[in-house]
Amino acid sequence: MRTLFRRLLDTSGRSDYAAFLPDFKTAARERAAIEENPSLCNLEPALSTYEGWYYGQRQPQKDARRVLTHMLGHSIEELWSPVPEGVVPPAQAGASADLRADSGAVHHEMRRTAAMAARRAADFALGAERGQIGPETLGLLTDTVSDIVEQYPKVPLAEIWDNIAEAQDDTFRLIEGGRARPSQTRDLHFLATILSVHMAKASHDMGDEKSAMVQARAAGVCAQQAEHGGLIALTYGLKSLITYWSGKGTQALHYARQGATEQPGLQGTVGVWLASLEARAAALLGDEAAATTALHRAHTLRERVTPDDLDSYGGLLTFPEPKHLYYATEAQVLLGRGDNETVTLAERAVEAFDDPHAPHWAFGDQAGARCNLALTRLRGNEVDGAAEAIRPVLDLQTGLRNRGIVVSTERVGQALLRSHAREVTLARDLCEEIEAYGPARPALPR
Repeated sequence: MRTLFRRLLDTSGRSDYAAFLPDFKTAARERAAIEENPSLCNLEPALSTYEGWYYGQRQPQKDARRVLTHMLGHSIEELWSPVPEGVVPPAQAGASADLRADSGAVHHEMRRTAAMAARRAADFALGAERGQIGPETLGLLTDTVSDIVEQYPKVPLAEIWDNIAEAQDDTFRLIEGGRARPSQTRDLHFLATILSVHMAKASHDMGDEKSAMVQARAAGVCAQQAEHGGLIALTYGLKSLITYWSGKGTQALHYARQGATEQPGLQGTVGVWLASLEARAAALLGDEAAATTALHRAHTLRERVTPDDLDSYGGLLTFPEPKHLYYATEAQVLLGRGDNETVTLAERAVEAFDDPHAPHWAFGDQAGARCNLALTRLRGNEVDGAAEAIRPVLDLQTGLRNRGIVVSTERVGQALLRSHAREVTLARDLCEEIEAYGPARPALPR
């Protein structure tokens, strides 16, 4: 017996993927306007995902559920319930969908206008305190930086790219303008470091390693001018992260160790991050002894952590325990371990990122943890378990598929090709989906 979802598509002539996709995109845009959630605009299921829905092999996840409910006028429970031939229950939500979409679109346009007005007010304030920089100017920049730090790990890059670039430009202009007092110059360099760190990470997420390293080095210069040991160490960690995801294990190892050497005795979590970066880089190089030593050091440093000002910001500036668990798992996975202990560790890492409302949650870390779990299960020839682990990653909208997520997904694809189960239909389908997963420049703002 067919599901209601399939029956509705069959009877409306939309069973073909090419016919289904335009209506899905339209519904996604309407839903985005209603929810004031621009990230939904780019939601687009892969062909294999759609076929899984159509043939009743899987149900949609999170955002896709709301779009399909909006598109077809039935709850997910109704859509994935079998219905007898000739029976199509009446839609529950279609009658007022257009009205809600129009109302949502108007509200979204009002918010866009408000954002433009706020930017104009900020421009005025930044230029109004002419002879010297006043408290409102620094307050505006500090608020902007705090918002960027909070949002970055949780939203598509396209939503905040312009904000980061504009704030960085504002900060550089104030530093270069010569209006700041010595204490303010130090504060401005502190903010400029954080913004340059985010510009470096953003460039890296788009797959632009060259621009990422330029921004990381600019962040290093600003951190030195701010005379902030934690930020200096953070910029070395950033360089290690960029080179790690580019497959340059030797450089990644060097930067992680250099940061720890130049800034010993750090109290915040950046020290734990450097040790964990070192462990990952050593594991990437196949150096089990160095990776194990770094993992032990990270654990010891964790026990001694006293949160500092960077930890209070959160986001990319802190290294919470769930992220530590994810890094430790990845080091074990890169070393080729797939025993029960490693599988359990990988499962715990996934569970640590289950709650998207948790302060430490980040879509990139969640995806990386899931890919690691898929790899550990593949080592036990559990293709079904690996597919279950990676499915939410493969269903991520294009705007969230950053460089690290794409590389993590490719690792699963490579493991599938080496697996004894590579000829299994599910394994072949996953390989095809992974091969088409990563665009040339992931997470590109548009």
